[in-house]
Amino acid sequence: MTKAIYLDNAATTRINDNVLRAMTEAMQRDYFNPSALYTPSVEISTEIRRIRSEICAALHAPEGELYFTSGGTESNNTALFCTRKPKGGRIIVGMGEHDSVYAPANELKAQGYDVCFAPINRDGTVDVGEFEKLLNENVSLISIMHASNETGGVNDIAALVRLAKRRSPNCIFHSDGVQATGKISVNLRTIGVDLYSISAHKIHGPKGIGALFIKKGVSVKPLLFGGGQEKGMRSGTESYPSIVGLCEAVKLNIEDKFADNYSKIAKYREIFLKKLTSEISEIQIITPIENSVPNVLTVAFKDVRGEVLLHSLEKYGIYVGIGSACSSHHESRFKGLLGLDDRHRDGIVRFSFCEENDISEIDYVVDCIKRELDVLTKFKRV
Repeated sequence: MTKAIYLDNAATTRINDNVLRAMTEAMQRDYFNPSALYTPSVEISTEIRRIRSEICAALHAPEGELYFTSGGTESNNTALFCTRKPKGGRIIVGMGEHDSVYAPANELKAQGYDVCFAPINRDGTVDVGEFEKLLNENVSLISIMHASNETGGVNDIAALVRLAKRRSPNCIFHSDGVQATGKISVNLRTIGVDLYSISAHKIHGPKGIGALFIKKGVSVKPLLFGGGQEKGMRSGTESYPSIVGLCEAVKLNIEDKFADNYSKIAKYREIFLKKLTSEISEIQIITPIENSVPNVLTVAFKDVRGEVLLHSLEKYGIYVGIGSACSSHHESRFKGLLGLDDRHRDGIVRFSFCEENDISEIDYVVDCIKRELDVLTKFKRV
């Protein structure tokens, strides 16, 4: 095989051709500042309002506001730092959260907040029983991801929201929806969250653009101050081409092709998993197959480091992940949370697929993995 086989779509995705076309047109034709007063600018401002409404409709959002951000990290930071909460209030964050939630939570802890980390199950989802033990009437903010970026496991956010609001009715519940959006059906009205983060580059949109939905009545102060764009919530000249890109990605992956994409990706994973487990022994499947986004399969190989296997597969043009790309510069804290034995603990590899992957690739990929494992583990055998 000469074509690169990209199996790290949870880290980022290739921009869709239609998205790129729409953005290029917006950059070349609609370059006006949306805040200016002449007609072309007013038209762009009007279009941004329409896009905002369209994305809210795609997410089945209740009454509230969608604010454009630079991506998931800014959206998550805004949710944690800019929500109004008493100094002595309790903040609950999942142990398996993306660093853009986990790091702000630790910063809030250093500032004197009562920050508690909800334990996770072996599949990366929050342990509901342990989560419930952390709830009390002083809880002011909760942040639990919708789908794990490490395992693809899906949290029952609606159930967690009900538990939280029953104990602390005024608490604010945020969910990082970056890995869930476009992969599973998202209905913000049903799950009942107060804030929800999304990002374009996980759904074949551009990097550098995301959004934060804020339910009506939830008090959030700005993270950035300046010219008062985004109704004063996020100052700075709007990147209209990026907003167009996000909208096109939402239309393609949530509205137009969601069912087809879901079916194709789920089938790819099913066949990949069957081939992998039949050809390679003693691997542990971490992803909860029946309760996960369809595009992620995280496994632990025996007697090999995931990073070494990642680099070994590069020579075949195969690109995989070993967890969050944002954490690649330091050892993942996540693998210590899964309860793996010593011979599997370092062998975690995350395969993440998209509708552009082809089932014909699977035999080649698994054969290459098997070949490299034979080399990498031969000195560990008894």
